[in-house]
Amino acid sequence: MTHDFVSDLKSGKEIITAWSGIPHPLVSEALLNAGYPTVTLDMQHGFHDIASILATVTACKMLGKRAIVRIPVGEWGTASRVMDMGAAAVIAPMINTPEDAKAFAAATKFPPVGGRSWGPARAILISGHSGPDSYLPKANNESLAIAMIETREALDNLDAILAVDGIDGIFVGPSDVSVTFTNGEEIRQFGDRTIDVIKEIAERTIAAGKIPCIFTFLPEQLKLARSMGYRMFALNMDSNIIARGATALLAEIAD
Repeated sequence: MTHDFVSDLKSGKEIITAWSGIPHPLVSEALLNAGYPTVTLDMQHGFHDIASILATVTACKMLGKRAIVRIPVGEWGTASRVMDMGAAAVIAPMINTPEDAKAFAAATKFPPVGGRSWGPARAILISGHSGPDSYLPKANNESLAIAMIETREALDNLDAILAVDGIDGIFVGPSDVSVTFTNGEEIRQFGDRTIDVIKEIAERTIAAGKIPCIFTFLPEQLKLARSMGYRMFALNMDSNIIARGATALLAEIAD
């Protein structure tokens, strides 16, 4: 049986996602086997492409889990394609205006919410639905469109973005927020100059009845974000996890 993190999030539960930039399903399989309920496949700053998304979404299905995909900036066609492949959620970077949010929702949600075109043959198989008549009525509710807020313009427009039908959550990259809100002076996740922005985004997202999501590198950052009300957490990324594990293992045999 497939674990449905989407319904968990919508019911108020927390989810921790692995983060994958390495475009091979075996890496994501290892992270999922370690206990992560889902994995986010990064096409923006990671190295996933359409072929690796297809392979990894299939691997997730084999393990009874569903995948998230972060698309490159403004690639609404890619958003639709990865959903047709069976991705359960899409994260879109640089959603700065309500118009951006509407374009994103249109690509990921079927009418009457959006304008996603019909062609989810693979998604129907991945989802476990018996056919199109079973899939279509539930597809919008069983998927997530998550908008990234990264700029001052986006923060100014946050309430309008949250009001767009079809936007299910907001994702914060603390590094992005740090670079933007310190005018390029530092990269300091949860730093003194940006922590109030991160907290404000959570508060406004929760007030709108949407899902607050965030990237964290360290367990203490996750715990801090949890105290602010965030409910979906990315916890580090595959390359860092591998490197940290290797470092720890080598340290055990050092003289």
